[in-house]
Amino acid sequence: MNQATLHQLKVFEAAARHSSFTRAAEELFLTQPTVSMQIKQLTKSVGLPLFEQVGKRLFLTEAGRELFATCRQIFETIAQFEMTVADLKGLKQGQLRLAVITTAKYFVPRLLGPFCQLYPGIEISLQVTNHERILERMVNNMDDLYIMSQVPEHLDINYEPFLDNPLVVFAPVNHPLAKEKNIPIQRLTNEPFIMREPGSGTRRSVQQLLDEHGVKVKVKLELGSNEAIKQAIAGGLGISILSRHTLMPDSSEFSILDVEHFPIKRTWFMVHPAGKQLSIVARTYYTYLLDAAKKFAEETGFSTYSKLEDIKDEI
Repeated sequence: MNQATLHQLKVFEAAARHSSFTRAAEELFLTQPTVSMQIKQLTKSVGLPLFEQVGKRLFLTEAGRELFATCRQIFETIAQFEMTVADLKGLKQGQLRLAVITTAKYFVPRLLGPFCQLYPGIEISLQVTNHERILERMVNNMDDLYIMSQVPEHLDINYEPFLDNPLVVFAPVNHPLAKEKNIPIQRLTNEPFIMREPGSGTRRSVQQLLDEHGVKVKVKLELGSNEAIKQAIAGGLGISILSRHTLMPDSSEFSILDVEHFPIKRTWFMVHPAGKQLSIVARTYYTYLLDAAKKFAEETGFSTYSKLEDIKDEI
């Protein structure tokens, strides 16, 4: 490995991450023959094959997997060093890698804007995905911080609550139940239901509440995004249970039904693996988010509600 260069390791890491020389070349603005040559030279330095091709798919060998893990450690250490040097110079520079649950996209960008203005030298990578993919990314240490509403019990993590995330029953604005109060939860069995996809944290919380009260709903549609569900509700295809955060951009099209046992109280958490050394940039954003979330709650009314009327009045 004395002959290996940092450039070769960067090319290898990109190819391993994408399982593709072509996509690695696109990311690094190189030609595919250049990527192939760099990996060929690196393979010679290692003395063992790093990739194997089965059909049209590219896989890492055992040596390749070990080198991939080593590369990630090397680049993370270098990034931390660069940010430490920048901080010593009185600057805030570097990269912030965030992964958030799908619903968090309704407020995280709003909280990121002022942060970017404060620290224009910081490059932000924001990944938006569902609960299962977040856990995969966390296990593989792919990001600095994670924003989620269900803290995994089987992982060794650190977490900090910072904002409420109530789940409410969404219906079209002209729904027959829109003006009723204290609707029994059993009435939901009469309504066509639109659910998030399996693997969604929202789906898991909703199903848990329904099971607790012996309620079985008629699932008419399963959709993989909150926006798709909102369009289906607006089109009169049924009702659903979503985070109140998803209502913020267009509250006039929907009503929140006053159903007993709702809202389902959930909380947004900032999470990172225990033992992970947060970079200066990540620590700066961590502190910033706690403060910004308080201001956001004051502006939007996202505090702890004891009555659904409070939520409906805010909207």
